[in-house]
Amino acid sequence: MILRCVTTPAPLAHVKLAELREDLGCLRLCTPEFEREMERSLQRHGQLTPVLACRQSPGWLVIDGFKRLRSARALSWSHLSVQPWEGDGVQAKVLLWRCNEHRGLTDVEEAWLVRTLYREDGLSQPQIAQLFGRHKSWACRRLMLAEGLSDEVQADLRLGLLSVTMAREIVRLPRGNQGEVARLISRQGWTTRQGSQCVDELLAAPDEAGRKRVLEAAAHPGGEAPIAADRRRHRTPGEALVNEVAIVTRSCTRLHARLLARPLTSFGAAAAEVMVQGLRALGPGLVVLEQTIEGQLHKIERMKQS
Repeated sequence: MILRCVTTPAPLAHVKLAELREDLGCLRLCTPEFEREMERSLQRHGQLTPVLACRQSPGWLVIDGFKRLRSARALSWSHLSVQPWEGDGVQAKVLLWRCNEHRGLTDVEEAWLVRTLYREDGLSQPQIAQLFGRHKSWACRRLMLAEGLSDEVQADLRLGLLSVTMAREIVRLPRGNQGEVARLISRQGWTTRQGSQCVDELLAAPDEAGRKRVLEAAAHPGGEAPIAADRRRHRTPGEALVNEVAIVTRSCTRLHARLLARPLTSFGAAAAEVMVQGLRALGPGLVVLEQTIEGQLHKIERMKQS
């Protein structure tokens, strides 16, 4: 079976942001610094390159230009210039790859693309390889990478908490052990070499007890935590309170901006579920905090009146 990606260009369209869908955004990794750079570019120069999209009900399916779309949302723009293309879902995914052929998708992004063509569109691995002009072993390796990573690790990748190079190391582990190692990498700020060493030690461990010892040693590097704790104790209670208020204020502002800038669904189902759980867990704490703040302010007002 020969599959070709045939697309037809059309005149540019002026499209409302609300009509632009990011369904294929879950096949791309989020790079916050690049998105901020794009936002600055739009502010200075306006939109220089149209977004590429297919007209699909409802709205338009974005193929290329996700950073432009998210930056435009962050700037509260109402419309973007769009280059319309015609084609089906498979052609849209192949076109996404071709649009980034020179800059190159990461191994993980290619793996997600191969998996969706294999699992959702029902193409065989040789058909997928033919679409991309690659050997069938390439499609097999990419599919193994996508399906070898646990949902938790893939969610961390989408959220920018884990690098692609780290994911290549973690995928060597059984899926059940990957999440804990990913959390350690994020918490400890490991380099790729340190992550690779931990994976090597886990794979060399003779049994479950040995693996636990490796993880415990990695989770508690000697001497670092007590030093950090001693530094924190130097702050007075008043300084600590002012500092916490500043941290919460900045975090609330950033979270509000991020929630408005990009739909949670654009991160993919697994990552969106992680974020939904976090937001739900955040709610009760914010309610209690608000009540406590109101109580303290009320006490201050009574003190002023007395």
